[in-house]
Amino acid sequence: MSGLIAENVAYFARALRGAGFKAGPGAVLDAVGALAAGGLGSRSDVYWTLHAVFVKRREDMVLFDQAFALFWRRRALIEKMMAMLSPEALAPPKPEGKPEAGALRVQEAFAPPRPREDDVLRELNEFTGRLTISDTETLKGRDFAQMSADEVSRAQALIARLRLPDDEVATRRFRPARGGDVIDLRQTLRRSMRAGGASIELAFREHATRHPPVVALVDISGSMAEYSRILLHFLHAITDQRRRVHAFTFGTRLTNISRLLRTKDPDEALALCGQAAPDWEGGTRIGAALHDFNRIWSRRVLPGGAVVLLFTDGLERQGLEQLAFEADRLHRSCRKLVWLNPLLRFDAFEARAGGIRTLLPHVDEFRTIHNLASMEGLVKALGGGGRVVDPKLWLKAG
Repeated sequence: MSGLIAENVAYFARALRGAGFKAGPGAVLDAVGALAAGGLGSRSDVYWTLHAVFVKRREDMVLFDQAFALFWRRRALIEKMMAMLSPEALAPPKPEGKPEAGALRVQEAFAPPRPREDDVLRELNEFTGRLTISDTETLKGRDFAQMSADEVSRAQALIARLRLPDDEVATRRFRPARGGDVIDLRQTLRRSMRAGGASIELAFREHATRHPPVVALVDISGSMAEYSRILLHFLHAITDQRRRVHAFTFGTRLTNISRLLRTKDPDEALALCGQAAPDWEGGTRIGAALHDFNRIWSRRVLPGGAVVLLFTDGLERQGLEQLAFEADRLHRSCRKLVWLNPLLRFDAFEARAGGIRTLLPHVDEFRTIHNLASMEGLVKALGGGGRVVDPKLWLKAG
């Protein structure tokens, strides 16, 4: 194997580590050996050879695609590699289309931005405005899909600090109380028997309270993948605080990931969720997913005044009658149904899609969740705070 090829593979692995991959020296040696023994004949062979070596988690697939397209297009490196490994002449590379959205994280990992005149002016402006706005406040307003690798890690640290409000609700069960209006007759008779019936000491009871369960239904289709990962970090953070947090992912099928989110390390928890959900970044069938949840899981996880977080864009075209029926059944089975839709981040959003107009009559709140500020607003809303807008008003506006 030529030293130039090994050097480029090492640079590629270094850039992947900057983007969040776990690519050590052993992976570099494996990649170089695989390229030498693979008998490469096309760009696709190089892609899948490196993919088999470096991609260990499902959530790394999108980043690897962006990194491969960005790194190996420079100076036609793949064509030069195959020319070194093959005696036959190869066709010139075809021009590639425009880069896909969401490649900012990979681009920064490959080449840190150089200081330019505009950057110097921006630094001066940030210095003059430091007394009015902090980096944390700026990060809270940043869209999750536009965050760099460093901003994503900082956002995850802030999400871990979020604390759910003390929103305890009364249950049907009773507990002993020092006083009150409800007399515990059984305990009162027991106390009188201990004293031989000479005196009667009243005992009181009150309704026991506990935190209502949180049930999340997370859409992991291709259009929601960037936001669903961040929401799973949020669910992992509140799972550490509450035991009764149930999470389900759905695309073309429904998957229960509640136990996986109890894993202590958040990265490992998300990796396990990605392995358990084979329909990650695929299609979506909202009505079928709600039907499976209502039929199999609703009686198990919804008792106790559960709050349901439905995370989806609502872009459903088929089976709207089934969607309306299942959404109504879900709404009647829980205490509050909150619909989280990242499309609300657009100022010009209108409820025109059939799936959106079908879901709106059956939800209690319609909120956006695309940055940290909206996530903090969700935490306040779970405690009964914040301003609540009637979701049916979107139907009139649309």
